[in-house]
Amino acid sequence: MKMPGANEPSVVKIIELIGISQKGWEDAAANAMKEAARTVRNIKGIDLKRCSATVEKNTIVEYIAVVKIAFDVER
Repeated sequence: MKMPGANEPSVVKIIELIGISQKGWEDAAANAMKEAARTVRNIKGIDLKRCSATVEKNTIVEYIAVVKIAFDVER
């Protein structure tokens, strides 16, 4: 994540989200990012914390990505 400059906000907030997909972990992370972007402005970065999956009958049926999203705090 880029550090703020002299004229940029100096406070960043981080939220944790869980994205879910039937396609893969990358898509699950992208789903979390898309959802955050609906209500959060000035997103600066995303950190993939953990991946997991739901398995049924020896097949992955759901990919789960836990992400942390960083954004500038508006003043």
